[in-house]
Amino acid sequence: MQIHNKTFLITGAASGLGAATAERLVAAGGRVVLCDLSDAVEAHAKRLGDAAAAVRGDVTSAEEIQAAVQAAVALGGQLDGVVHCAGVVSVAKLLDRQGNPADLDAYARTVQINLVGTFNVMRLAAAAMATNPPGDDNERGVIINTASVAAFDGQVGQCAYSASKAGVVGMSLPAARELSRHGVRIMAIAPGVFETPMMSDIPQDAVDSLSAAVPFPKRLGRPDEFAHLAEQIITNTMLNGEVIRLDGGIRMQ
Repeated sequence: MQIHNKTFLITGAASGLGAATAERLVAAGGRVVLCDLSDAVEAHAKRLGDAAAAVRGDVTSAEEIQAAVQAAVALGGQLDGVVHCAGVVSVAKLLDRQGNPADLDAYARTVQINLVGTFNVMRLAAAAMATNPPGDDNERGVIINTASVAAFDGQVGQCAYSASKAGVVGMSLPAARELSRHGVRIMAIAPGVFETPMMSDIPQDAVDSLSAAVPFPKRLGRPDEFAHLAEQIITNTMLNGEVIRLDGGIRMQ
C-alpha cells in the first residue's frame, strides 16, 4: 500500500511513538486521524495541518473508537490503515516486601487497556476496512499494533505489562489469518526501550543503565525510528502476521 492519499487512524497520537508516526505519514502524503485521551492531541493535529484531524478517545470504549473510525472515513473517504500505539506501562510485584499480594484491579486495568483495547481497535478498524474497494494485490487495509520486548523477556514486576503485550503478540497471526480473506494485513512492532513520555519519570542513572544494555546502538530508541518501521510495514505488502522487534538487540535481564 502506498501512503500518498491514504487515511490512517493513529491511537496514542498525542506524543511519543504515535505522534512521530503521524508526522511521518503526513510527510509521505497521507491523511491522519489522531486519537488520544490527552488534550495535547488537538494541538498536534493542528501542527500537522489540513491532512490531520483529532478525536478524543479511550481505546477500551467501543463507542469512542467507532467515532474515531468514522472520523477517519469522513476525512479521507475510507480508513486504509491503523497504527495502534496507545497503552500504559505498569510495574507491580506479585508480592511486595511485606508479602502482600499484588492489587488485582491494577493488573486488570493494564490488561484492559493494552490487550482488550488493542482488540477493540482492531475489530472496529477491520470492519471498516473490509468494505473498502480492493487495491493492489486486493489489499483493503493494514493494522499495526504495538507490542513490546517485555512480551518475550519481561522483567521482575512486569507480570501485568508482559502478559498484556504477549497477548498482542499472540493475536497477530490468528488475526492475520482470519482477515486475509478481506485483504487486511495485521502486523505488530515490539519496541525495546524508547525515548517517550513513559520514560520521563525514570532516573537518569536508570536510563544510562538501559542504554548501556543495548548492544548497538548504545542509546534509547527514537520515536521516528518506530515511525519509520511503521511506514515500511505499510508500504511492503508481504509483511503480514508477524511481530518485528525494534530494540537494538537488547534482551532484558
